[in-house]
Amino acid sequence: MKNDPSKAAIDAFAALAHDTRLSVFRLLVQAGPSGLSAGDIAQRVGVPGSTLSHHLAVLERAALLRSWRVQRQIFYASDYDGTRRLIAFLMEDCCQGQPELCGSTILDSAACAPASGCPAPSLDAPLTDAPLTDKAPR
Repeated sequence: MKNDPSKAAIDAFAALAHDTRLSVFRLLVQAGPSGLSAGDIAQRVGVPGSTLSHHLAVLERAALLRSWRVQRQIFYASDYDGTRRLIAFLMEDCCQGQPELCGSTILDSAACAPASGCPAPSLDAPLTDAPLTDKAPR
């Protein structure tokens, strides 16, 4: 049961089911693999550092973020592998086990990594096929 994909998906969705955590996740997806410091994240999403640390820990336990320390600062970035696993879990039974029939947009985004030149999603855009921008959150 340790590597149960259903449990991992439930944990990820539970982590994302909070407005602050969803905002943080989307911000860090946009920031790319270099991520942001905890202080920068707190400032951009308008949440006190003490509150933010709890939300970051929840996202990290759900394999949606990764963190590392540089001297006295902690940096966070999206865990693209964890995000891909979540998307793959959702898509594995799509279209009677043939996810390629569901369209390439979702599958292409699952394979996207910042280093590949994929455009960064807008944090203000709805979760649709709307044009992507690199607009930072307000």
